[in-house]
Amino acid sequence: MTATQPLPVAAPPRVPDFAVISGAQVHAVLAGREREVVDLVERTYLLHAEGETVNPPSYFLRFPDRPSSRIIALPASLGGPAPVDGLKWISSFPENVQAGFPRASAVLILNDHATGYPFAVLESSIVSAARTAASAALAADALSRDRARPRRLGIVGTGLIARYVHRYLVGTGWEFDEVGVHDLAPESAAGFRDHLDRVGERVRVHDGAETLLRESDLIVFATVAPRPHVHAPEWFAHSPVVLHVSLRDLAPEVLLTATNIVDDVEHCLKAETSPHLTEQLTGGRGFLAGTLADVLTGRVRVAADRPVVFSPFGLGVLDLAVGRHVHGEVARAGGLHVVDGFFHELRRHG
Repeated sequence: MTATQPLPVAAPPRVPDFAVISGAQVHAVLAGREREVVDLVERTYLLHAEGETVNPPSYFLRFPDRPSSRIIALPASLGGPAPVDGLKWISSFPENVQAGFPRASAVLILNDHATGYPFAVLESSIVSAARTAASAALAADALSRDRARPRRLGIVGTGLIARYVHRYLVGTGWEFDEVGVHDLAPESAAGFRDHLDRVGERVRVHDGAETLLRESDLIVFATVAPRPHVHAPEWFAHSPVVLHVSLRDLAPEVLLTATNIVDDVEHCLKAETSPHLTEQLTGGRGFLAGTLADVLTGRVRVAADRPVVFSPFGLGVLDLAVGRHVHGEVARAGGLHVVDGFFHELRRHG
C-alpha cells in the first residue's frame, strides 16, 4: 500500500436480524450428516484445547419441590474463523418420560460476536443430542485405534441420547454383530429394541447390567442415574471401551482400574460426577490420563489391555459449533424465520 492510498475503513457493526429455528429445521439440516457433525465436533475440541474458546462452568438451577429436576445454563464463546457466542438453556425433568415424551428440552441462543446482539434462537434438544452423540462416536473411534475394533455394543439406558449415539456410530461406519440393551424400565428397553430391529440390528435385551457389560466390548451409559450404581471392576475385566455419557453410573473403584479420558478436566471434576467422586476419594487427579484432544493429537496413547472410560461433561462450545452450522445451512437455504421488529429500541436517545 502506497502512502497516497487511503487505509481501508472497516464496515460499522450493524444490529443483526433475529431468527427462530425450529426443531424440524434442525433435524432437516443434521439428518444423515453424522460424519460432518463428528468432524465439526473434532475441530471444536481441538480449538478448545488450543485456548480458542471460553467455556465457563455450567450453572444448575435446582428446585426444592422437584428434587429430580433441573435446568442448566451453559454459556460459551467459540473462536476460530467463524466466532460466535451464546448460551444453551437445557432442562431435565425425568418425570416427563412417564407421560411419554423426552425428559430434556432446550433452546440455544446465538449471539453476534461483534455486537453481542442475539441473532437466533434454536430448538436445541436435537442440537444437544447430536453433539453428545458425535462426541461419543468420535471418542469410540479414537479410543479403539490401538485395539481390535469393537463388534459387540452394549447400551445402558434407552432414551433419546442412546438412540442418537447408536445413529452416530452407525452413521460413521460402525457395524455390530449384536447390540445389547438394558434399562430399569422394561417398556423403554422394549421400545428401543423395536427401534433397533427396524434399523436392522441383531438385538438382545438384558434383564440386568452385569451380563450386558461382560459381553460388550463397546459400552454406552446413557442413563439419568444421580449416583453410581455399577461398583464391580471385574465386570470390565475384558478391557472394553466405555462411553460414560451420563457421567454418574460408575463407582470410583471402577474408574481406578481404567484408563480415564475426559473432555475437559475442570468441568468434569464437578457436580458429583463419577470422576469428581474419584478425585474426592483419592485426593488427587492422577487417575486421569488426559483429554480426548490429547488422544486425538497423539499426546496420550490408550493401552489396549485395560478398560478405557470416556467421561464427557459436555461443553457449551460444542452446542455453539453445531448451532452455528445449522443457522448457516438454514440461512443458505432461505429458510430463516426472521422476527421483524424484535429489537425495537435501537436509538440511544429515541
